[in-house]
Amino acid sequence: MLSPSTTRRDLLLAAAAAALTAGCRSTRIDMPPAQKVAGAIPSDWPSASPESQGIDAAALADALDAGARLPAMRSLVVVRNGMLVGERYYGGATVDELLPINSVTKSVSSMLVGQAFQRGQLPGLSATVGSLLPEAAARAPGSVVTGVSLQQILSGRTGLDYDWRTQTPLFASAADPVQFALGLTASKAGPDAWSYNDAAVGLLSPILQRAHGLDMADVASRDLFAPLGIERLAWRRDRTGNPLAYGGLVLRTRDLAKLAWTMVDGGKWRGTQVLPASWVAESTRPRGPADWRVTPITDIGYGDLWFTGSMHGRRVVWGWGYGAQFALLVPELRMAVVTAALAPRVDAYAQNNAVMALVAQVVRATGAGPSA
Repeated sequence: MLSPSTTRRDLLLAAAAAALTAGCRSTRIDMPPAQKVAGAIPSDWPSASPESQGIDAAALADALDAGARLPAMRSLVVVRNGMLVGERYYGGATVDELLPINSVTKSVSSMLVGQAFQRGQLPGLSATVGSLLPEAAARAPGSVVTGVSLQQILSGRTGLDYDWRTQTPLFASAADPVQFALGLTASKAGPDAWSYNDAAVGLLSPILQRAHGLDMADVASRDLFAPLGIERLAWRRDRTGNPLAYGGLVLRTRDLAKLAWTMVDGGKWRGTQVLPASWVAESTRPRGPADWRVTPITDIGYGDLWFTGSMHGRRVVWGWGYGAQFALLVPELRMAVVTAALAPRVDAYAQNNAVMALVAQVVRATGAGPSA
């Protein structure tokens, strides 16, 4: 999540921000309370051998074994053609443990926006913050944020001045996060420049709540988690009691893989259309470049709260959480690779690269194979 030019001070600030936003220095302490998903019908993964799905079993085993050499690594799950073909847990983590996904929560929020459009709960991508949150906007006269569109928030091109390394801890502890966000000012970089803005993405929680008349976590449970058979989760909330749209969701890695596979499969889970196929296509289409780097991915861009790029010549899309939580989609291979790791103490850049190298090793082990 950090560029090669990141300084030690930046890394320490980033770690502080991550601790505030996701509470993930440990998988077992400082966690929001777990909750059951009402109406979820238990549905776990069917498994298959790697060979039956066109994956080199020895190469996959090497990648899974290599995860044990990364102290922060907690899980690695591989899905192809809707089948669980590889899975490993590290550092005492277990298959049923809820693990923080940090900013992959943003990608989940994007999925919820797509569902809200399908239900007619949101008017369109051009709708502005002022029109979507009129009561809050009335309390912030003259705010430039009220003119920011939903599309700008999703694509990371709000035109707002925000430094996530220093402002995210302040935002995370704000008594009124909405008013904090509405207090942001225009950036000199202009509206076309990509920037990572937790405060702007955080507005999606009250926007979805107002649109549905229901808490965003309850919306997610009803419309997304229950249909996928996701039975348990935890979700960090801000000081006003709202679930965070920019981080703080805690899931089993197998369940994060369900979300990733649903995106790979055009919004379907086990043949049922859970997410509009049109939204899957649009939200994973790059809206322009993003200036974060992780090897070996090139041509890194940003869609609607999903990163995009190329891995060894193949198009990839991924959700990216602090500390190398990855939900990587490889549409060409009908494949999803999902990881969880502890937040790094200092060198997030090195940890991102190390974990993504394992993911790339899995992808390289995959041939054309059988189609679903």
